[in-house]
Amino acid sequence: MPSLRDIRRRIGSVKSTQQITKAMKMVAAAKLRRAQDAITRARPYASLLEQALTRIAQRASGEDGAGHPLLQARTARVVELVVITSDRGLAGGFNSNIGRRVQRFLVENADRYQKVLVSTIGKKGRDFFRARQVATRKDFTGVHARLTFEKAQEIAREYAERFLSGEIDGVFLVFNEFKSAISQKVTLKPLLPVDTGPADETAGVDFLFEPARDRLLRDLVPRHLEIQVWRALLDSAASEHGARMTAMESATKNATEMIGALSLQYNRARQAYITKELSEIVSGAESLK
Repeated sequence: MPSLRDIRRRIGSVKSTQQITKAMKMVAAAKLRRAQDAITRARPYASLLEQALTRIAQRASGEDGAGHPLLQARTARVVELVVITSDRGLAGGFNSNIGRRVQRFLVENADRYQKVLVSTIGKKGRDFFRARQVATRKDFTGVHARLTFEKAQEIAREYAERFLSGEIDGVFLVFNEFKSAISQKVTLKPLLPVDTGPADETAGVDFLFEPARDRLLRDLVPRHLEIQVWRALLDSAASEHGARMTAMESATKNATEMIGALSLQYNRARQAYITKELSEIVSGAESLK
């Protein structure tokens, strides 16, 4: 049975941990509010841009020489997964869920593609695949340290160039889509070639475009790629803070319960110790009679 000193020391240790988890929860909550505002502002723009691109691309698809090379689907032999995780842990299943989704994709599509490349954004994703001896083509470092739209542009441009050069035939983004502070959904989303969706019933209607359709596509398609990467990064950031806040809240609750259990154990041990001392005193007094 542990001594009273050991129990007191353990209670103190758990209380210190509880203070840390409380502080981390508050920090995550503050960061979550900013990240949630950012993704809320980005989503309407991304959706409207996607709708505009879809309508223009569908009306240009039937013209000779129209369209954009990033819209052209081809036989997918080599594809690449861009896996977005966090740089830090203590976020529950935020990172492990992403890793398991990628592993499932690799197993399910082993016969579909000649080669599946993996690149990571975030240290936890890099470490996950290194531990499982899964080779990664590139590790994008420093993205989460200071999340900016310029970094999303660099990533989008790199993959656009690799797609146009024929190095890869398709690109998928794997990230946690932000639903709420307590809910994140692991999402695998095609990035390249750009999917313009099903045919529009009004595609046959003639429209006047200013500037011309081919120029619009040259401007909109790269911007669409940049916005999709930016949106995925913002979704992942908000999801990370939400997952960490939830995990720290759960850890704080568990610490409170553990402190209660240890306090009960301490009181029982102290009562037993006092009872034992009283018994010894009574026994000594009886022996003197």
